[in-house]
Amino acid sequence: MLIGEVSERSGISARMLRHYDAIGLVRPTGRTAGGYRQYSPDDVRRLFHVEGLRALGLTLAEIGGALEDLSFSPAAMVVQLLERTSERLAREQELLGRLGQVRASEPADWSDVLRTIGLMRALDAGSAARQRVALSMPDGGRSSDAVVLAEAVLSEAEPNAAGALQWALARTGEAALGVLAHALASADADRRQRAVVALTKFESSGADAILAGALRHEDPIVRARAALARGSRGDLDAVPELVAMVVDGSDDVAAAGALGTLAERHDRGDEIAGALADALPGAGAASRQRLATALADVPGVAARTILEALVDDPDRPVSLTATAVLRTRSSV
Repeated sequence: MLIGEVSERSGISARMLRHYDAIGLVRPTGRTAGGYRQYSPDDVRRLFHVEGLRALGLTLAEIGGALEDLSFSPAAMVVQLLERTSERLAREQELLGRLGQVRASEPADWSDVLRTIGLMRALDAGSAARQRVALSMPDGGRSSDAVVLAEAVLSEAEPNAAGALQWALARTGEAALGVLAHALASADADRRQRAVVALTKFESSGADAILAGALRHEDPIVRARAALARGSRGDLDAVPELVAMVVDGSDDVAAAGALGTLAERHDRGDEIAGALADALPGAGAASRQRLATALADVPGVAARTILEALVDDPDRPVSLTATAVLRTRSSV
């Protein structure tokens, strides 16, 4: 076939066919009497082989090497292409995220766009640099910085930098709450848990409402962080989760402290003692011992009555703990 016919049937431009010829990738093996390029069936098969490899993402140089290398491994090539494609998708996803952050900052003009991009670049530096950036942000922050800071908080693993970023974010007002609330539904556990920690730094009705909803979250760490925050602020809806934390032994010391604070500050000692007592039936010995310890800071007659009953617990460590707690309460 002549070059025009090959171009028409294959959809490859004559210009590209000449380029393949010039670089030695697909050279027609024949010529007509008039000197025109003439492609044999083997040439056409090689041409479609080249186009197939191009479609997979190989460069022309890589295709040439693959076709000439007798030891070429198709499996190794596919692995390489997978890695390259994954890297490209990651770069594009990062770009997509950055553009989303710029749009979410609701820039009014180019100066706002450039400022947001500048903050994003600064936060791309090492953790120490991110900490300095966060600590140097002006008092009150800017709502347009909130989305960028929120994304930095959600990806920060270094504790000191994370603390500084959370502090800076909380000073931007409620502009970032939507990002943090959305992150609570993330499939990434680290992202969910960083979001709830960041929410505990806010002192606003909006953050309180999100934390209240997080008390029913399927992630136990999210529930625990939300309960501790709600409890520290005097919110009684945290009591069931705080009691569950004592029973399970997950951050039970902090949970017991929050229950004691709630009981004392809100004069709800009997109510909280009752919640702890309700958890005793069916609880294991270790759980009963933790529940007895939690009653130490709960004022009121109900707590004392429960502890007196636990003195007769068949498990000696539980009995000893209840006895010690009662003595401590008597000495106060």
